[in-house]
Amino acid sequence: MTSPMLKILIAMLLGLSSQAYGQFMEWCIADEQTPDDELQRAMNWACNVGGADCTNIQLNHPCYLPNTVKDHASYVFNNYYQKFKNKGGSCYFNSAALTSDLDPSHGSCKFEFLP
Repeated sequence: MTSPMLKILIAMLLGLSSQAYGQFMEWCIADEQTPDDELQRAMNWACNVGGADCTNIQLNHPCYLPNTVKDHASYVFNNYYQKFKNKGGSCYFNSAALTSDLDPSHGSCKFEFLP
């Protein structure tokens, strides 16, 4: 197999591996351009009103570190999005979040993906 064809085949296989149950894997993460105060407001809504499970970003839990507003917001936004995307929930958060096909999990902090 020639080198360009091999590259195309590998790219196609990688594209297929990013699918689960016939859907592309998609996470909701904080937009890096959003100021921390806006991320915090959106995260407060998701945790207190929206129904997101925010336990894993608490001290001594797997997603506490790194202890930044952006990292905590990404976890919370994704938790909300995965729980409610099939019930009309979105990854909008007043323009503070966006979807990504790259898994934002790190270390012992595993971000959920629900098809």
